[in-house]
Parts: sequence; C-alpha cells; structure tokens
Amino acid sequence: MKAMVVYDSQYGNTAKVAQTIGQALEGSAEVTVVKVGTVDPEQLRGLDLLVVGSPTQKFSPTGATKDFLKSIPRGALDGVRIAAFDTRFTPEEIEKVGILAFFVRLFGYAAEPMASRLQKKGGNLVAPPQWFYVAGTEGPLLEGELERAAEWATEIAAA
Repeated sequence: MKAMVVYDSQYGNTAKVAQTIGQALEGSAEVTVVKVGTVDPEQLRGLDLLVVGSPTQKFSPTGATKDFLKSIPRGALDGVRIAAFDTRFTPEEIEKVGILAFFVRLFGYAAEPMASRLQKKGGNLVAPPQWFYVAGTEGPLLEGELERAAEWATEIAAA
C-alpha cells in the first residue's frame, strides 16, 4: 500500500500528529509525510491512502490546506482511501469563552470540511474525521494524544 500524510502546522503540534500517523502506517504501507506547501497534486497519483491534517484556525483548515485541497483535480482521488484530522482546543476550553462556543457550534472545526472536500475529489472516507487536543493556541498536545493518533492510524490501515 502507498500512503501519504499531508499536513499544515503552525506551532508544531499538527506536525507531531502527522509524523506519528506516518510512523504508525509504516508497518502496512510505504508512507510519505509532507507539509502541505511542498506537495504537488501529481504526487497523489498511485496512492492507496491519503490522510490530510490541519490545525483548526478561524473554525476551518489553514489557508495553505484549503489551497492544497482546491488544487486537487476532481476525480483525482477516485479509488483512494482518505481520512482527515485536525488539532483543536478541548470542549471545556471552548466553553470558557461563550462567544467562541457559539461560533464553534455555528462553524465547526477543520477536519469535517477537509474530509468533505476530499470526498468531492473522489476519495473514499475510511474513518470519521478525527481531532487531537492541544492546550492553548501554541500547544502542547495534551497527554495521550500522540498515542491516540497512532491507534487511529492503525484503524485506518486496517479499514
């Protein structure tokens, strides 16, 4: 199996999750882990699995992640298994700021729209969009999140 993990990261937290996912997939796939600005849609040819991750910023993926998703031609992911993840605050942290909680309920997070865009490009979603929690804007990741990322990757590989 040939897999690619494409990610964007502002403070290194999403990069750590992407690297962990890539390492967990290595047992069952030839894996490439790349930052979003360095991947060309042509590199997606021949993939069996594409995982895309981004921090949640302004209730959506980063601009670079959105640009990457837009650059994928429609149908380019036909037959490719796909999955998406984001990094975000915990629900408890969000609820501390009433207006933030309101906007999150209204607009959501990054993983869901990424998964939807990948499906529109022809991808076959093999796992529900996943999230990994950070403690504050710059992190760090909460304890246990990298272990959860490895478990999620193992589930994706088996799907």
